[in-house]
Amino acid sequence: MVLNGKVAIVTGAGSGIGRSMAMGLARAGARVVVNDIGVSLDGRGGSGTPAEETCDLIRAAGGEAAVSAHSVASWEEAQKIVAVATDAFGRLDIVVNNAGILRDQLFHKMDPANWIAVLDVHLNGSFFVSRAAAPLFREQESGVYIHMTSSSGVIGNVGQANYSAAKLGVVALSKSIALDMARFKVRSNCICPFAWGRMTQNIPAATPDQIARVNRLKQMTPEQNVPLAVYLASDEAASVTGQIFAVRANEIMLMGQSRPIRSVHRGEGWSPASVRDHAIPALRPAFFPLDRSEDVFSWEPV
Repeated sequence: MVLNGKVAIVTGAGSGIGRSMAMGLARAGARVVVNDIGVSLDGRGGSGTPAEETCDLIRAAGGEAAVSAHSVASWEEAQKIVAVATDAFGRLDIVVNNAGILRDQLFHKMDPANWIAVLDVHLNGSFFVSRAAAPLFREQESGVYIHMTSSSGVIGNVGQANYSAAKLGVVALSKSIALDMARFKVRSNCICPFAWGRMTQNIPAATPDQIARVNRLKQMTPEQNVPLAVYLASDEAASVTGQIFAVRANEIMLMGQSRPIRSVHRGEGWSPASVRDHAIPALRPAFFPLDRSEDVFSWEPV
């Protein structure tokens, strides 16, 4: 029970990875605010049932949970999510930013409304909930943020400009939080989860390669992401902050962060022609291909 006495908020905890995270934190001793507004995968509709079901599961296992049916995409609502934690349990120690929606579309066809809706939930929602918790974390000089990112953001994917941009933005947000709040002993890390669930069930499975990819995903369960999250939420991880982890079945990977990999110098400066003739040929061997997640993670889950 490494999280005894801790209070956690898990957004998007009505199903999938969010539900697994909420239940895993509860098993480790945390009291959990289960936040979910019960919308469809594309963010439409709404129901309190998924959050209530997660709470019932936690309570049936002997844990403590409270429901928050507030939207992360609103600053005012995000403050109410934090208030549920303090009203129900008297404190807050852990924020897991997991809520998300998908509205996939090729970039040149993307409706601006679909761009805004996805960024509102993933990126703005992560900021709003994190920012709402910040005064409490600062005052108590402790706190943990765990943000769910995606290989679509850190690597890339077709037809997900909105989702990819939001998820890479979450990485930058997490690093900024880690830098700005280190003085208050507050930590912030990202998890890039691989798991079969609602957010991955719309992946195409028409070609042999696509079918093979989906079959690999089906071997990876939401629960496999929980041990890392519980560790990061615990006091045992006091020295771990500003990192990006990926969980793929039984693998835990540390993902890279952008750093210079090759440079060229010309004392007299550059012209477009010298860039063409010298800079680009020297840099080209280090160019990154147009990889997608399935190109980088091509091996079978282990």
